[in-house]
Amino acid sequence: MSSRCHTESAAAAPHPLDPLSADEISAARRILMEAGKVAGSTRFPLVLLDEPDRHVAAAHLDGDPVARRLRATLLDSATGVCAEALVDVTAGVVVSFRELDVAVEGQPPVTFEEFEIVNAVCKADPGWREAMAARGITDTTLAIAGPLGAGALTFDDRPGARLARALTWTRCSADDSCWAHPVAGLVADVDVIERRVIRLIDTGVVPVPAECGRCETEFNGPVRTDLRPLEISQPEGPSFALAGNLLSWQNWSFRVDFNAREGLVLHRVTHRDGDRERPVLHRASLGEMAVAYADTEETRNWVAFLDAGEYSLGRNANALRLGCDCLGEICYLDAVVADDLGNPETLFNVICIHEEDHGLLWKHTDIFNEMAAESRRSRRLVVSYIATVGHYTYGFYWYFHQDGTVGFEAKSTGVVQTTAVLPGEGSAYGTEVAPGLLAPFHQHLFSVRLDMAVDGPDNTVEEVDIVPVPTGPDNPNGNSFTTRATPITDSADGGRLADPAAGRRWRITNPGSLNRMGQPVAYTLTPQPGPVLLAQPDSAVAKRVTYGTKHLWVTRYRPDRRYPAGEYPNQNAGGAGIPEWTAAGESLENTELTLWHTFGPTHVPRLEDWPVMPVDHSGFTLKPTGFFDRNPALDLPR
Repeated sequence: MSSRCHTESAAAAPHPLDPLSADEISAARRILMEAGKVAGSTRFPLVLLDEPDRHVAAAHLDGDPVARRLRATLLDSATGVCAEALVDVTAGVVVSFRELDVAVEGQPPVTFEEFEIVNAVCKADPGWREAMAARGITDTTLAIAGPLGAGALTFDDRPGARLARALTWTRCSADDSCWAHPVAGLVADVDVIERRVIRLIDTGVVPVPAECGRCETEFNGPVRTDLRPLEISQPEGPSFALAGNLLSWQNWSFRVDFNAREGLVLHRVTHRDGDRERPVLHRASLGEMAVAYADTEETRNWVAFLDAGEYSLGRNANALRLGCDCLGEICYLDAVVADDLGNPETLFNVICIHEEDHGLLWKHTDIFNEMAAESRRSRRLVVSYIATVGHYTYGFYWYFHQDGTVGFEAKSTGVVQTTAVLPGEGSAYGTEVAPGLLAPFHQHLFSVRLDMAVDGPDNTVEEVDIVPVPTGPDNPNGNSFTTRATPITDSADGGRLADPAAGRRWRITNPGSLNRMGQPVAYTLTPQPGPVLLAQPDSAVAKRVTYGTKHLWVTRYRPDRRYPAGEYPNQNAGGAGIPEWTAAGESLENTELTLWHTFGPTHVPRLEDWPVMPVDHSGFTLKPTGFFDRNPALDLPR
């Protein structure tokens, strides 16, 4: 990762949690090639850092030797054989190599090359061309057959086949929005290795919507003229500092990382309290996100995407632009990932770091002394990136506040997925956003992985509800309410649901660290609850997206428990990840924990969401709860 912003030191010492470098990715490919594991048909769906155990990372001191290992997933594009390798690029050796049983474990993510392959395969298929001609489309130059994750699709005569399911859109011109012109009632199932359509489902002709859906200014004028300039200036520069990938700001410090699957990752989040550096999080990332649709039509009732595990969310990151994606005194960071051939590829300006005003932080006016008034404005640090997967664009924002609060926000925008209906006919499962153009109802189910470290590694989670006290001797006037804390002691409890009526939140405590009132220090996860997965429990979607059936799962921390839907959710029938880790049950008391928090909007599209959707916000906060002995922002200057 390189930086075009001020750093405290030009060359920080290597750290075990540093992002991958171009040299390391090149070395991994070379080592695998020398070991005879790479052929001309080999593709690299994923190359990731094999992160050290949290104790190894915590014990590292500047100047200590650093051993770097990479996890590479390989796909033979000629045979469909997949494998995973662990490569020690420091020692120059392949540590382990095994072939994947893709029929059981699932497939590696979709490669960028396969987008082109599936599009070309469909356009060459006589049945697909005939179906398009039946809809009045004989020139398919402007059509796009998009490779969508096949979900739980299997064929008895080809177990373990690498599949894609292709829906089709078309355009009026090369720069038109294809999402305005869906070709409904048609899906092509493609064997990506054999490069042929193995099944075509055509449920009948529905007219392709003709109205364009352009969002550019020239198609939506006249432009407003009453918007005056807004400038954000920090004449002395920002208040944060970077030393390599170690970011420090207002008592906060953490390491900034980026990988091809999850995108932005934060390591070793600590807060300085006097002369103590106190840990809060060992690791924080977006572990997975599912987009599950409600359409019942045969060619679309399977649609549910897992954008991290199926499409490599980080590889789809945007190059950010000053004044548009980020505003103010901005620090941009690049990231290095592996391309389909296993070579390093630099993604420019993918991470944005900046400060922003966040309104009033605290204020007190003494009503008995009108001259005595104190107030402080809030400033927060923002670390973010934006990714586009297909038609949707997502912004992911980590917020760090001066009062010790950590926040996370997902901003969903872009274009809603579309299909066609007879104009005016509508659907009980979607919104007709333009004549004959249907936007199906759907859910965005984000799962954030939080490896907690509240004042140390040994933590316990309590579910805290606010409960009214019945009228009686202890509450004679019927006015009282209190809190009820229930420890989550076993991972087999089945996950937890938010309850807005009870003000439910989850408190992560450290029983071995007490505050001045003699209580365990804690951070509290406060959710913004919405519906969990609405698909039926016996559905293929529910089996693959089990994490989405609860707002919170708590598991024991393990270095290999990385993703809530498992390592390879592409064509995985389900049961991997959280279902595996919670089935047998493990004690969760006073130990190393990972929280998996599910949230996100259930989207019933509006007319106002077309042709581009205004941002939909969702997220959560982690607030100190007895972690500090008093307000930690009392030392802010007037």
